[in-house]
Amino acid sequence: MSRIGKKPVEIPSGVEVKLDGQTITVKGSKGTETVTVRDEIKITVKDNRIILEPTNNERKTGALHGLSRTLVANAIEGVSKGFEKKLEIQGVGYRANMEGSKLNMALGYSHPVIIEPPAGISISVEANTKISVKGSNKQSVGDVAALIRSKRPPEVYKGKGVRYEGEYVRRKAGKAGKK
Repeated sequence: MSRIGKKPVEIPSGVEVKLDGQTITVKGSKGTETVTVRDEIKITVKDNRIILEPTNNERKTGALHGLSRTLVANAIEGVSKGFEKKLEIQGVGYRANMEGSKLNMALGYSHPVIIEPPAGISISVEANTKISVKGSNKQSVGDVAALIRSKRPPEVYKGKGVRYEGEYVRRKAGKAGKK
């Protein structure tokens, strides 16, 4: 049995949970999220708590138990608090700005890199080198942040590129040169 799955999911005030078969719909101030749980997991909502229990003792069901609980907890956290990923750009001439809802980045290519966020995701730029990706769906926020980072990942010789805030990039020594 999953240790994570055993913990009940607390429903904060201001969040409305609706159970329809194996589908949980969570509605809050930041939006609405829907999670569909596999048939191997039984869902119960009582006393401002969501309890997920496995229907059998198979190994796969135990893994699904923990996964399902985490997906439901992320949906509840997303509609109440929201998720945010921060990125930073390093390099001479590398910068970002917003053109309407689109992110426009100059990353050393001969052309600008333009990214349009999907529905439910908002991107903001502070001080030309700091990018913030916000939304209610944890997976979508991470996907958009990874897409932005993939346009120019940090390189190991000078450290130039787009990186997550606080990400450590191991630096390599360049060529030694002749003496």
